Amino acid sequence: MPGTHAPAPARQAPRPPGPRRARGGRPRPPLLLLGPAVLTAAVALLPLAYLVVRAGEDGPAAVADVLLRERTARLLLRSLALAAAVTAACLAVGVALAWLTVRSDLRHRHAWAVAAALPLAIPTYVAGFAWISFAPQLAGAPGAFLVLTACSYPYVLLPVSAALRRTDPAAEEVARSLGLTPWQVFRRVTLPQLRPALTAGGLLVSLYCLSDFGAVSILRFDTFTLVIYTSYQASFDRTPAAVLSLLLVAVTLVLVLLEWRSQGRASYSRVGGGGQRPARPVALGRLAPVALLGAAAVAVLSLGVPAAALVHWTVVGASRGLPLADLAAAAGTSLGYAALGALVTTLLAVPVGLLAARRGDRLPRVLERISYLGHALPGIVVAFSVVFLTVRYAYPLYQRTPALVLAYVVLFLPLAVGAVHSAAAQFPPALEDAARSAGARTAEVLRRVTLPLAAPGIGAGAALVFLTCMKELPATLLLQPLGSTTLATQLWTETGVAAYSAAAPYAAVLVLLSAVPTYLLGVRPRVAGGGPR
Repeated sequence: MPGTHAPAPARQAPRPPGPRRARGGRPRPPLLLLGPAVLTAAVALLPLAYLVVRAGEDGPAAVADVLLRERTARLLLRSLALAAAVTAACLAVGVALAWLTVRSDLRHRHAWAVAAALPLAIPTYVAGFAWISFAPQLAGAPGAFLVLTACSYPYVLLPVSAALRRTDPAAEEVARSLGLTPWQVFRRVTLPQLRPALTAGGLLVSLYCLSDFGAVSILRFDTFTLVIYTSYQASFDRTPAAVLSLLLVAVTLVLVLLEWRSQGRASYSRVGGGGQRPARPVALGRLAPVALLGAAAVAVLSLGVPAAALVHWTVVGASRGLPLADLAAAAGTSLGYAALGALVTTLLAVPVGLLAARRGDRLPRVLERISYLGHALPGIVVAFSVVFLTVRYAYPLYQRTPALVLAYVVLFLPLAVGAVHSAAAQFPPALEDAARSAGARTAEVLRRVTLPLAAPGIGAGAALVFLTCMKELPATLLLQPLGSTTLATQLWTETGVAAYSAAAPYAAVLVLLSAVPTYLLGVRPRVAGGGPR
């Protein structure tokens, strides 16, 4: 009709911004995290840049000469064989102990869980010193395999235990109700859910074995790390050591790529709260005595022998008087360096771990893998690269605390990144998507949703880095500020002249201080994860 107007269409309220999507429907990584993650990867690449510069100084012919030596091939085979054997043993021991302490009715299983994690507090050079002082015939490959396995299996135990506590027990209960045996349930239902934890733990063990220096040097077993250290110390020509280090980096890249492919594109996040319900313990029945005997044997080999050696030599040293003032000073210095290293490393690892857990595109996954490179390098190589960089480009930082902290960051980034990644992968991206669809900005989603949910993993990663910084030896030897000493460096000095009674008090204090974060790593995940009590 004239004079009338059709009603104007109702104006729709603007839709709140949803998560940005990349090709294929996956969320793109937020720029808020991408910048810090790229910075973290650049820090991790610093030693590699140093090695490339150093190895190329004498030309391709010198590089080829080192690579084609028969000794290089022999070292490669020995190092890979040791890493493969230790990784296989750690996977078997770590998975068995994790299942026994989380999902079975093993008597006093919570006490066994704490005891199983405590070997993390014992540096490999302390364990090697303990075994060689009791059984000198173990020098060589048998001793290196035994010591590295006894010290490294918690790297598998802890992530597998955390995964067992967080996975939904309903699927296992249904499988048992259908008549499957406990072994069939574990193989068909439980084990596939543990794949991310197994691959991450196995990779850490492999890299740890390839980069270990303390145990192989005390037990006199030639590997890449020992030969690189000898080459650095015995010659002014750094080219052979740099070439061998680059070969070690190449091996690391192969291992990381294999781990990357093994995970595939499967999603392991949990939807809902089913994983928080305590699982019904599996009855061991007639196997209970065998399980107890196995747990006790692992505890004796990994804790009993080192503890007995420390007690023996500490008693011998106490009869001559303990240097209490020196012990206190070294302990305070160790705690300060380790705390600072853990703080900086965790701050740099958080953006990488969070982005990699979401896997919005290829870049976050590449950044995560780059962060693993430094962990395979011997501490001596990382230390020399930091010396090179500070002398050439930042001389005021030479022999200062920031240089030592930088070495800790490069060496131990994977420990924090892996913990953050595992924690973030356990909660579904739908929670963050829901917050964005409600109008929350990226920074607010990160602060109110992502970081609180990932907090247990971030804390565990910080504790693990703190623990490892306390035990780090080669980098600390070369980079600690002038006039300072740590428990590890003083222990190494005394052991180098076979003064076992003088070294034992420093080793005992180091183990006691390291036991605190180790205890927290063994106990706190059970509380946070809601596992059986």
